[in-house]
Amino acid sequence: MAKITVCIPTYNRVHLLPIAIASVLDQTEQDFELIVCDDGSTDGTVEIMSRYEDPRLRYIRHQKNIGKSNNMRSGFDAATGDYFIKFDDDDRLTPEFLEKTSAILDQNPTVDLVGTDHWIIDINNNRDQAATDINSVKWGRSELPEGIVKNLLEVVFIQQSFQIGATLCRRQALIDVGYMRPNIQNCEDNDLLVRLALAGKQGYYLPQRLMEYRVHAEQQGLNRAIPYLRDQITYLENFQFTSEKLEKIRRSRLAESQLLLGLRLVETGETQAGRALIVAGQSASLPKAWTGLAISVLPQPLRKQIFTLLRRAKS
Repeated sequence: MAKITVCIPTYNRVHLLPIAIASVLDQTEQDFELIVCDDGSTDGTVEIMSRYEDPRLRYIRHQKNIGKSNNMRSGFDAATGDYFIKFDDDDRLTPEFLEKTSAILDQNPTVDLVGTDHWIIDINNNRDQAATDINSVKWGRSELPEGIVKNLLEVVFIQQSFQIGATLCRRQALIDVGYMRPNIQNCEDNDLLVRLALAGKQGYYLPQRLMEYRVHAEQQGLNRAIPYLRDQITYLENFQFTSEKLEKIRRSRLAESQLLLGLRLVETGETQAGRALIVAGQSASLPKAWTGLAISVLPQPLRKQIFTLLRRAKS
């Protein structure tokens, strides 16, 4: 049994997966097992994985696509380490990630998860210093002090400072909350962190950039935005906080997500569903809601042209 389980869920990322794997094999802390769980890839991933001979690496292959969170759960269920981290197949860990985060868990028995800051990298593995600095400020990590986080729920829900791919957890803490909810494609990480905080788990923040998050074209576009917003709405509807402050923010974010999804559905021709969501989320922006409802009466090809013009004007 290894001390640490590292899980990389993958799907059709044969050009990036070996980079993620190499970042684990090159860790300064070598007491780990690496589980790659493949959600039915059709791009040559099987062939690439057959070349690895390291006994610490296990490959779980699903013949058919079972969905993102279900694939992650399969990797988690196979884990044996006391500590666990999942990071995506297009990202990578810096060499000292496991050593530095596991040392904190070793030294602090009451700490359940250790989150770090991370770099922004591009498709060619180049670090973007300016984008990284902006990202750290945007998500509250630049102001978050090192040590045990006293207000973990606010930090993971309001600021969203912790990124699950840059966080090492005690596996038992994840077992206690049931790990990822099944049948979710997006926002599963946010959902897990909120449930850990609500369960009273203790988090520690290490203000070092020990992981690299890749930004690339596959993450963009309307086809990506619509399923993301659907799952974001589900995620926000899963909770109802006792804190008035948190609940106000939750309702505000829910309305914003409903409005944005409604606008995108109107653009793609799902008129009835789009209008209903625009009405539900109108409190986020009445001008946007009125504009969206007005556009929804136009022929669908014309709608796309108008939304494109509006996006260009905004940018």
